[in-house]
Amino acid sequence: MFKQRKHKTFSYKPRFIKTDEAHTQSDARNKTDFISKWKANQSGKRRVSKGGLKLGTLILLLVLLLILMYALERKYM
Repeated sequence: MFKQRKHKTFSYKPRFIKTDEAHTQSDARNKTDFISKWKANQSGKRRVSKGGLKLGTLILLLVLLLILMYALERKYM
């Protein structure tokens, strides 16, 4: 119905590009050093779940709650 405009695209090239090969190799080495250090630090840490309780535990609690409600209803009604 209505003609949609295309998104604008730009071929941006920064004015100051680092093309020195020695500089790019040292950058790559620094990145790999950082990654290896980060992995070494992360491997010693214990993972903690943010949710607190797992899904299976929640379902079990829900089933027990329903059984308790049914038993109390049968006893007092």
